[in-house]
Formats: sequence, structure tokens, C-alpha cells
Amino acid sequence: MNLKEKIAQLKKEKNAVILAHYYQVPEIQDIADYVGDSLGLSQKAAETDADMIVFAGVHFMAETAKILSPDKTVVLPDLEAGCSLADSCLPEDFEKFTKAHPDHVAITYVNCSAEIKALSDIVCTSSNALKIVDSVPKETPIIFAPDKNLGKYIISKTGRNMLLWDGSCIVHEAFSMDKLIELHKKHPDYKIIAHPESETHILNTATYIGSTSGMINYVKEHQNQKFIVATEAGILHKMQQEMPNTKLIPAPAKENNTCACSECHFMKMNTLQKLHDCMLTEAPQIDVPEAIRERALLPIKRMLELSK
Repeated sequence: MNLKEKIAQLKKEKNAVILAHYYQVPEIQDIADYVGDSLGLSQKAAETDADMIVFAGVHFMAETAKILSPDKTVVLPDLEAGCSLADSCLPEDFEKFTKAHPDHVAITYVNCSAEIKALSDIVCTSSNALKIVDSVPKETPIIFAPDKNLGKYIISKTGRNMLLWDGSCIVHEAFSMDKLIELHKKHPDYKIIAHPESETHILNTATYIGSTSGMINYVKEHQNQKFIVATEAGILHKMQQEMPNTKLIPAPAKENNTCACSECHFMKMNTLQKLHDCMLTEAPQIDVPEAIRERALLPIKRMLELSK
């Protein structure tokens, strides 16, 4: 049996579901039961009746699945698959920050640890961030963490005066404006679409700004057009699969890497072999202490309720 066949057999034996993010390597996306963005993955984790959730993503995503499904076994192919954005917001620092502003509602982007979620009033994703912010009464001040770029974008769209945590995603800050302008000069008929985690000067060039699922849907609705895509390059696999005749180019990164695009090193740590091994051994497992899980569950549930 090849690796894919072994994984399919383990899925049946262990009643497992494989959830994968759009930024995973193509071979993992192709065998997943569901490929989605943070919101979609959270929703699937909450509703699955599988005994085991195999989370092909990064650590905070698997933690969210465990918070929502505490009785299920949640495994992550590589425990080192972290997140630069989540790492930019440490619990002890964030707790001091929220205590210094007790009148503020704390909204945290899902790209953070379980401890940060436990210190929050409500969680959001890039798919529903505007809706979540709009749900807070206008007279109520807001702390938004940890992504300052997404926060700035929300402020520009809502006019809300939010207090921003100084965090960012290295993948979305890696786009080169000079290279992007140069690329657009070569391909003037290509429209730029961007993820709101990108810096403001990149967003200012975009025809459309949205979450990973939002970008895919936008391309679906405009299949006869051509696009330069400013987010992690893994999204192009699913876009090209679903819209094979649409012309797509990844936005260029500052660094001179092999794909000349912006890739998340953490997302790419998961491989098909590691995914198979974690299903076989049921390790590494994700565990969230019950006291933290209970507190983190409330802001996630509030988000899911508002996202229906």
C-alpha cells in the first residue's frame, strides 16, 4: 500500500477526520476531508462526529479544535508547527494589557494561543472580523489583538477607534511592494487580491481584500479574469483546482526563495508521512488544561453564534 492508501485505511480504523488549512502542501489538501480557512475549520471541528481529529494546520488551530471537542483525540502532524502571529502575543503581557484597560472589550483574532483566547471576550477570524467588531456597541471601546494589520484594516472599514496589539504575521509582511509594482507592470491585466493580514500599502493596491475563503469565492465569481494573489502561496493549489482556466500568480516576497512567493514555514512543516505517523501512533496529541479550555470556549462560542 502507498502512503495515501495507508492513511485512508487508518481513517476507517480510527474513525478519523482530516481537517486541512488552505496553506498546507498540495498532497495533504488532496487527501483531506475538509480544506478551509480558520472559521470553516472551527465550525467543522465543532460539528464532527469523528473520534479523532487530524489537524493539518498549525498549533493554535489544533488547540481550537480541542477546545471545541474536548472528548475527541486531536493530533497534529508536527508539534513544532507554530505561528509567528500567535508567538507575538504572550499571555502574561496580554493579561497586563487588558487589566490596564478594564473598560475595553477584548477581541482576539483566532491566530492566538488558548491562553490568549481565555483572556478574551470574543474571538474572530478574517472571515467575520468586521461582523464581530460591528456586534460591539459603538460606545464600547475595543482592544484588538494580536494582528495590527488586520486591526488597521478593520478601523479603516468601520471607523472604530480600537486599541491595537503590536503583532503581525511574517508571511503577510513579507510581500515586496517594489516587486509587486514591477510584476503588475509586466501583467497590467491582472487584478491584485489580498488578505487583510497584509500591510496597508499592499492592501491599497488590491481590487479585493478578504479571508482565504473570501479570496477563493471572489476568484470563483470572476473566473474570466486574471489575478495576483497576496497571501500564503498554498491557497493557489485549491484556487487552480476549482478554477483551472483562471490565470493566477502569487504576489512576490522580499526574499529570494525558490517559489519567489510568500510561504509559511510552519504550515509546510506538516508532510504526508508525518500525517500518517501521527494517525498511527495517535501522537503528538493536543491537550488544553480544563480551566483554560472552559474560559477559551466562551469567546469562541460567541464567535460561532454570530457567524451563523
